[in-house]
Amino acid sequence: MRSFKEIKAHYNLSAEDILRLNSLKPLMEEHADEVAGTLSQWIMSTKIGAQLLTDEMRRLHLFEAQKKWFLALFEGPYDSTYYERLIKIGIVHVKNEVDAHYLNRAVNIVRNVCVNILHKSCDNAEETIGNILAFEKILDINLDVMTSSYIEEEIRNYSPIYRVKSVLIDYSEKFVQLTNLALICALIGLTLGSIGLFMKDATKFINGDLEGAIISALGSLLILWVMIELMNTEITHLKGGKFRISVFVGVALVAVIRETMIATLKHEQSAMMMYLIAAILSIGVVYWLVLKGEDRQR
Repeated sequence: MRSFKEIKAHYNLSAEDILRLNSLKPLMEEHADEVAGTLSQWIMSTKIGAQLLTDEMRRLHLFEAQKKWFLALFEGPYDSTYYERLIKIGIVHVKNEVDAHYLNRAVNIVRNVCVNILHKSCDNAEETIGNILAFEKILDINLDVMTSSYIEEEIRNYSPIYRVKSVLIDYSEKFVQLTNLALICALIGLTLGSIGLFMKDATKFINGDLEGAIISALGSLLILWVMIELMNTEITHLKGGKFRISVFVGVALVAVIRETMIATLKHEQSAMMMYLIAAILSIGVVYWLVLKGEDRQR
């Protein structure tokens, strides 16, 4: 299965498209009942809909689920969590043995109703076209991801090797989630430790050692800043963002800078200072190159 980032890139879902979709949310909230109602009416007219939705509570649950999915089209964020929700929707359809044809037709109904709404809501032809194109992209992305569950299920049924691979991937994903949890806990602990180190260095003010207190406190603040950056990087990564290598290079750079500041305070030998300065320059160049590479990839 393709990554969500790759799928969005293939459909060319731009930042401008996302802004358009977000701006359409108030309008679509007004018509959510109309869209979900039209969809539910068609589902009940089909044979499989009549078989699955014999209970009033199930029909009501489906109606609310459709509204929630529909409004999510205009809310975002279109990240890994959104992607996982679409996969789950596809899996539910597969488990209930709903043919992919019905899913395609349902999306087609939503498309027709919404295009009509968008045409009526704006007199500016250029703005209307832009809104429709953005809506078409996110709808096609949804259909692409949801129908991929059918393909996965077919491969799983006919390929024992794929079933084993699927199980391994499931366990690996769970292990990665546990590892990420452990990493977050470790980062929180280290951040608290950095705060403690800063408070310890700040107590030197009380002893009257102003020069030592300022330099040590600045070094501790640098470490605390790096820990905050590491936390932000991990949070962004968990939300589906890119992993920033530059932050880790920054950790090494800050550590050497702090060591240099402490060495200056202790009046270390000039040879030692030369080594530290050379290390700062080397790591600084690496940091700059990595940062440039990350900016180019955005």
